[in-house]
Amino acid sequence: MRYFNTEGCCKPNEHYMVCLDDRLRTIREEFVEKGKYFIINRGRQYGKTTTLMALAEYLIADYVVIHMDFQMMSTASFADEQTFAAKFIRQIERYFSRKQKRMEGVDAETFQMLLALKNEEKLSLDLLFEGLSEMCETAEKPVVLMIDEVDSASNNQVFIDFLAQLRGYYLNRDEFAAFQSVILAGVYDIKNLKSKIRPDEEHQYNSPWNIAANFYVAMNFPAEQIADMLCEYEEDHHTGMNVEAVAEEIYQYTSGYPYLVSAICKIMDEKTNGVDDSTAWKREGILQAVNYILKADLPLFGSMIKHVNEYPAIKKMLYDILFWGESIVYNLNNRAVGLAGMFGYVKEQEGCVRIANRIFETCLYDYFLSEEELANEISDFSRQNKNHFVKGKKLDMDRILERFVEHFTDIYGDNDEKFIETYGRKFFLLYLKPIINGTGNYYIEAQTRDARRTDVIVDYLGEQFVIELKIWHGNEYNERGEQQLTEYLDYYHLDKGYLLSFNFNQKKEVGVKELRIGDKIVVEAVV
Repeated sequence: MRYFNTEGCCKPNEHYMVCLDDRLRTIREEFVEKGKYFIINRGRQYGKTTTLMALAEYLIADYVVIHMDFQMMSTASFADEQTFAAKFIRQIERYFSRKQKRMEGVDAETFQMLLALKNEEKLSLDLLFEGLSEMCETAEKPVVLMIDEVDSASNNQVFIDFLAQLRGYYLNRDEFAAFQSVILAGVYDIKNLKSKIRPDEEHQYNSPWNIAANFYVAMNFPAEQIADMLCEYEEDHHTGMNVEAVAEEIYQYTSGYPYLVSAICKIMDEKTNGVDDSTAWKREGILQAVNYILKADLPLFGSMIKHVNEYPAIKKMLYDILFWGESIVYNLNNRAVGLAGMFGYVKEQEGCVRIANRIFETCLYDYFLSEEELANEISDFSRQNKNHFVKGKKLDMDRILERFVEHFTDIYGDNDEKFIETYGRKFFLLYLKPIINGTGNYYIEAQTRDARRTDVIVDYLGEQFVIELKIWHGNEYNERGEQQLTEYLDYYHLDKGYLLSFNFNQKKEVGVKELRIGDKIVVEAVV
């Protein structure tokens, strides 16, 4: 029986997975057949290894494929040219020995001459490439080289020299036989491998790999592909799920990030963290799975927080987007944008930088807020009174707003306008987080996040709340905000919404009141 896999490479005969045929066909036609040297540079757990392994099988009928993994080579393997070249040859030998069909098209005599080089006392990169060139020239089929986890070779001069040799043979392939195509895969962009983008020193982008083609093939999963995968699961398990609706909801939280898609499905399939048969493949089950993921100590999240702390420019950019609503142009020449994009933490949307998906966004919010939560007085209030805001299993959002207005006014009411405009919305999240933590989750609607307005969407045990946070800019702007909120409630099929205004008018009326606007109820809180 197949299952959803989040550990290592996915295999179609063992795991439920998105069909890769279209992706493989595009890589073959647009890159391999055109003789491109290119890099599959994506964030961690983005399906790079799965794609390479599937591509190797996809190409093997018409190409000799050499697929190696630099994780299998220790640091000592990069000590010098001789050691590296010998290990490289042994990797090729081991790869071909595992399946006879991989050798089809390879000239046996030339291959044995290549293997004999590993015993040379003065083996160099020059000799290695002469042997590889001979193998390419005598092979009956074009030869494709794939190297996974090239990050493992970072900070090793011998590998940089190896890239330079590849470049030389590529540029002179009319004279010297060379690989039809070279495919490198890793998190780091190849031009940065020389020093793995050390944050503590000036880095020069002077890699010899300036011939690499831009790899533009999308590797995230659109909702349609997620639905196709779920259809296969449904054929086996007959859950009665609404496949298209479930796929769309999963996509809304993950933006198709491969690991996160599989993780949500795995949790619902295995009925972990309170997910049961009645809710598993419904919206409630998805929300429970997302909550479980956000609480888990995942290496993916650990890596993201590590990079946020290593690169202050990334940290500032993400903070400004999340809490200030800054609109930052998506320009990869901007160091912070380039790094965050390379790691997979941000994406381009309408020319601007956006957090890659809702789950990453909530993880980042939780991290930034946690730096202040324990020392913040308003968080203490909500934490101590958490039980007052939940009745049965229902979240009392009206009560939350009422108490927030009271506590915020008591603590921060005497602060100046600039202070409240800067920190007001963050303090509401600091107030909200201890109340829903462990049971519900929240995210910020990216389309409405700006310096004046932010919409917080709270999911709590299957119930959804929309809270618009905004800075007061007059009655006309406020009325427009009320109308926007009612339209947003229509989108979420809700009859009731919440409006929290930070008002600097000296004559403002602090408190909470209930309004009826059309067929909607709006609870408006003013501080």
